[in-house]
Amino acid sequence: MTLEGFINQWSTLFLSVYYLIVIAVCCIVIYNTKSPAKASAYLLLVTFLPVAGIFVYFSFGFNYRKREIYSKKIIKDDNLLAQVIRAINDNSRKILQNKPEAFGNFDSVAKMVLKNENSLISDNNCVDLLINGEQKFPRLLDDLRAAEKNIHLEYYIYEDDETGNAIANLLIQKAREGVAVRFVYDAFGSSGIKKLARRLRENGVEVYPFYKIIFSLLANRVNNRNHRKIAVIDGKIGYVGGINVSDRYVNDSRFENDYYWRDASIRIVGTGVYNLQYTFLSDWNFASGQTLQPEECFFPSGLNRENAGNTIVQTVVSGADSKIPSIMLSMAQSIAVSRKEVLLTSPYFIPDETLLNAIKVVALSGIPVKVLVPGISDSKLVNAVSASYYKELMEAGVAVYRYQKGFVHAKTMVCDGQFSMVGSANMDYRSFDLNFEANAIIYDTAIAEALRVQFYKDLDDSEQIDPVQWRKRSRMQKFKERLVRLAAPLM
Repeated sequence: MTLEGFINQWSTLFLSVYYLIVIAVCCIVIYNTKSPAKASAYLLLVTFLPVAGIFVYFSFGFNYRKREIYSKKIIKDDNLLAQVIRAINDNSRKILQNKPEAFGNFDSVAKMVLKNENSLISDNNCVDLLINGEQKFPRLLDDLRAAEKNIHLEYYIYEDDETGNAIANLLIQKAREGVAVRFVYDAFGSSGIKKLARRLRENGVEVYPFYKIIFSLLANRVNNRNHRKIAVIDGKIGYVGGINVSDRYVNDSRFENDYYWRDASIRIVGTGVYNLQYTFLSDWNFASGQTLQPEECFFPSGLNRENAGNTIVQTVVSGADSKIPSIMLSMAQSIAVSRKEVLLTSPYFIPDETLLNAIKVVALSGIPVKVLVPGISDSKLVNAVSASYYKELMEAGVAVYRYQKGFVHAKTMVCDGQFSMVGSANMDYRSFDLNFEANAIIYDTAIAEALRVQFYKDLDDSEQIDPVQWRKRSRMQKFKERLVRLAAPLM
């Protein structure tokens, strides 16, 4: 056999094996990917960029957690668990029946979250809206100082900077006072705090990464990030929202931030904190390997209207382990039942078909819908993908605004001046399908009005996209946007 024949024979064999591998991977993508849009995107990637596409899919697309290595069940006794769920449902239904006016059209949202997440509807809460880090961190530090029994923190981004160290120093102080301090961080988002985490451990603070990443470029778990921002103090006070722990979230001349940062979180006092506590304990047991169980110190029974308030709160969580995308469905349902006005703010706006159609249907019905997105962003690619949605939104009657003062990182929704949502979830595929997220739903006109006022204040620092001018963009620009839109399900 000649050298040329030998090379041709091995080339043919190599290509045959190669094509078989590509076909096999395509079959795996089809079988394991629930979303048709996401499956199509991965099939395109694997077909046109086979080597890179296969690497990307198995690193970031394949769900290795199907064998339930993550569990939200912290109550191991099935009979006790059934009793707790029964109590949650009974108490929640009483509130729904006794206060129908507080829910209005949004009782369907409350029932859906209750059914799918066993999420307590609590009506004895005091809720404060906190705008930006300059409002959140002073309140959080005060609450940490006053902690008596336990402090539970869970953050996607925690940085070793002035803000991060101020909180860390206080955690060490409280641990020395005998307070149980537990801290979960995302190993990808908080990759720069290894030294700080070691210092915390050496001084009595229990610290664990949600996932320990060794080789980040090869780790599928990098794709499933714990994006939650939760703080729970003594089981009585809770924080949830979009604000991580970093100097960048504080608009202060002390910090040389690249741009003004607009964000939001809420502070809850009352039994609405219970769901946040349960979520933390679930994540803690997974990250630490421990088996902390519900105790009085985690879920104090002494919370009443005398030391709380009368605001109705319900939390909704979801993650890559969820059977259904509860956060996305709660957003879509709340938009669908709105009758007066819908105000949406999201830094990463890449809605799936369900949410996109819900927005368009409401707008086409003549209900005012306004969407606030970044004009200045920390991701040009995400902004480009988001821009590919603006034309069809505006054609449906949606008003789209781009924030110009800085980077809007808040994830909020206000509907009909009665229903509002604040949390960690962006309106994108990643938050709905891949990340572990936590949102708070507030059925209260006062909080809705505060968020509505802030939304219109932000519009003063924004520019509305002119549909006529938008249509005049160059064909090349439109092509680029449509091209990157193909990658939307992967982002």
